[in-house]
Amino acid sequence: METLSTQRIRLEIIQEHHYEPLKKYVLDENLWTYSTIRIKTEADFKKYFNQALRLTKQTTQRAFVVFDTSIQEYVGMTRLYAFDSTNKSTKIGFTWYAPLVQGTGINLHCKYLILNLAFEELDIERVELNADNRNIRSIAAMKKIGFQQEGILRKNIYLPDGHKRDTIVFSMLSNEWKSLYKKELEAKIKP
Repeated sequence: METLSTQRIRLEIIQEHHYEPLKKYVLDENLWTYSTIRIKTEADFKKYFNQALRLTKQTTQRAFVVFDTSIQEYVGMTRLYAFDSTNKSTKIGFTWYAPLVQGTGINLHCKYLILNLAFEELDIERVELNADNRNIRSIAAMKKIGFQQEGILRKNIYLPDGHKRDTIVFSMLSNEWKSLYKKELEAKIKP
């Protein structure tokens, strides 16, 4: 099993045993406000969880569960997906954190580990993230890490509530990571 870690978090490849400790957080509707998915029931989460598990086992996608070592709890999920081996690109997404750890810096640790995996171990040249243009918190977090805004895909995705969102596209390139943003992020996550 692949595990990535900093002094604050551990990212573990999704396994069946992660379901129970995560389910207590997912019925908070605020987690899914800007998401392309909606989880309103435990059955919704079970379907979402099982899909992430299946895709991780059957494809190049990697779904990770976030473990916060400071409180000794599983507190979220994130994925590397949409691998394109020809163009050496991938996306980070499906990221959510329990409300009790939002705003605590956990995302910096998570993105550091994912970006380091992509650029240093998987030889990826471009990592992309997308966000609803109304999600100010997510946009600010991407900019803080060093992602560059590439543009806006206007009215490109219907959300479960019927809203057709504008999607902001961000990316980071391997040379940017290695020459600047890796060091900056390491400084931000130092204890």
